[in-house]
Amino acid sequence: MAMALFQFPFNAMGTPCDLQLFANSHAQAKKVADAAIADVGRLEKRYSRYREDSFLSKINRVAGVGGSINVDVETAKLLDYAATCHQQSDGLFDITSGVLRRLWRFDSGQLPDEQQLHALLAQIGWHKLRWQAPRLTFLQAGMELDFGGIVKEYAVDRVAGLCKAAGIHHGVVNLGGDINIIGPRPDGEAWRIGIRHPRQPQALLTTVALRHGAMASSGDYERCLIIDGIRYGHVFNPKTGWPVKQLAAVSVVGDFCVVAGSAATIAMLMEMQGPSWLASLGLQHLWVDVQGNIGGQLAD
Repeated sequence: MAMALFQFPFNAMGTPCDLQLFANSHAQAKKVADAAIADVGRLEKRYSRYREDSFLSKINRVAGVGGSINVDVETAKLLDYAATCHQQSDGLFDITSGVLRRLWRFDSGQLPDEQQLHALLAQIGWHKLRWQAPRLTFLQAGMELDFGGIVKEYAVDRVAGLCKAAGIHHGVVNLGGDINIIGPRPDGEAWRIGIRHPRQPQALLTTVALRHGAMASSGDYERCLIIDGIRYGHVFNPKTGWPVKQLAAVSVVGDFCVVAGSAATIAMLMEMQGPSWLASLGLQHLWVDVQGNIGGQLAD
């Protein structure tokens, strides 16, 4: 019996998502897709900073008063990964830097007050918490965690794993541009994945042919503030409190989406040293700077 391609669009984590699965029947594909979409919903419910009832909000209420909390195994894995990213990036990838959103309001049309920004930096820093599984302790009141740079990508990898375990061997998981390839098309052909241009909403920078692995991008695509012709994006340097200003977007291909995503963000944070850092890790990548120059290479 020939396999057919079934597509399941849905919205989660504040972005349009899509599963494309080759299966023997719609019923088989739908059963797998329903389980996958439910798991994305579970993760969003647990780790959304927008939900008062999320476990992340519970952690942040403890962080606000400088307290301690025990976390479960899944959250511990995310914290371990965040610790690794912090170390590998010399402190640039820091999940405590989400507090900067309090002052950077992209709908305000104005820059934050310098003194307030400087004061807020005192509440940022992975070194200001103590993490010894399962115990998470905040050494200072007023802190906050944000898993924004990790959870969506982790969800992509989990969904790909769930699909494979359920007998799907050909398909693509796409959560808002974060992608994991379950396997090539049934004829062995690669999937063509488009990378959006960071400055031209309808234009593609390039397309990439992938048979396996994952891809993620980081950049100042949507949320930004433009004042006096200068663009301020939403990737913040936790040491200065200001957005990065040299690279407009970075896309990385890797074995796992969570690795590709954090590597792309770290490269953005490293500014013009980012591309050489990615190259030193042997990660395929493509970058665009704010002048529109393009570098790096993704295999086709």
